[in-house]
Amino acid sequence: MEFTVVVTEAPYGRERAYTALRFALTALVEGHRVNIFLIQDGVYVARKGQSPSEFPSFVGYLEQAVKEGAKVKICSVCVKARGLDPADFIENTELGDMHDLTRWVSESDRVITF
Repeated sequence: MEFTVVVTEAPYGRERAYTALRFALTALVEGHRVNIFLIQDGVYVARKGQSPSEFPSFVGYLEQAVKEGAKVKICSVCVKARGLDPADFIENTELGDMHDLTRWVSESDRVITF
């Protein structure tokens, strides 16, 4: 089965991004294909340099998901609107757009939004 996980929330605010990444990792471990699309404030999940001391590392979870085979795209419009640069994000992620999200949604068996 193929899942597309859409993350709209920033890390360390509420637990939605954390839950999304835990779901994605679990699905990968169970042998499913996973696409992760970071949109709105969810783009911050892939930002380099996060170093929380009291919380799990969202970037670490995302990097692990990539190692397990997840494809990750970050909304380019959201990145630009927030004054971020493509170089601000971890390796093995790429900028995407609504065409990418539409394609993933149409090709996936299930779409989950957090």
